Amino acid sequence: MTQPDRPNSAHSAVVFDMDGVLVESEHLWERMWTRFAAARGRTWTGQETRQVQGMSAPEWAAFLAEFSEAAESAVETERIVVDDMITALDDGEIELLTGAEKMVTDVAARAPIALASSAPRRLIDAVLDRHGLTPHFSATVSSAEVPRGKPSPDVYLAAAEKLGHEPQHCLAVEDSSNGLRAAARAGMTVVAIPNGDYPPAEDALAGAAHIATDLDDVRLKLIGSLPQAR
Repeated sequence: MTQPDRPNSAHSAVVFDMDGVLVESEHLWERMWTRFAAARGRTWTGQETRQVQGMSAPEWAAFLAEFSEAAESAVETERIVVDDMITALDDGEIELLTGAEKMVTDVAARAPIALASSAPRRLIDAVLDRHGLTPHFSATVSSAEVPRGKPSPDVYLAAAEKLGHEPQHCLAVEDSSNGLRAAARAGMTVVAIPNGDYPPAEDALAGAAHIATDLDDVRLKLIGSLPQAR
C-alpha cells in the first residue's frame, strides 16, 4: 500500500485537513444536515452526505437549502448549521482524535504546518483555539476563502502559498475521498488516514503515497519525510 518515499529533502512543509484528521466531527456534520432537512420535512441520507463531503460551507449550504426546500437562504442555512456545530464544540462533542495533539506538535517542530479545511472560518478558529493548537499552525485556510471547494485543489494551493512553499514540497494528510483528490491534484505528497465511517473511494486512495493505520503512523511517516527538528 505504500509507494516509495521521495527524498527527505523534497519535503519542507505539511498541510493537514481538520475534520477526520484532527477531530472526529464528520458524524456531527451529518447530524446537523439531517436535523436541518428533517425540520423542513425532508429525509437526508448517507447518499447526500457523500455528495457534500469536501464542499465548502457556501457550497453545501446551497445544496442543503435546495434539497430541504428551505425558506432560508444559503447564507442563513449555513449560519444555522454552523451554530449547531459550535454548540457541539462547546458541549465537548468535538474532541481531538487520539494522537492528534502529539502529531501536530511533533511535526510543527520539524517544519511549518498549515490547515486546509472545508469547515468555515469561525469553526476552524474555534476548534484550534479550544484545543490549544493555534500557535502551532503557520497558516489556516477555509475552502470558503477560495474559489472552489474540494475535490478542486484550491484550498491546498492557497495553504502552500501562505506557507511560502511549493505544493510539490508539501506533504498533505487527508481522510476523505474529495480531500485526497484535492491534495493530490495540488501536487502534494498525500498521506491518507482513511475515515472508517466514510471510507474513501479506491481511486482517491490510489493517489496517496502512504495509507496510514492511525495517527501515530501518520506522525512517524511525516517526521521521517521531513528535515531534522528546527
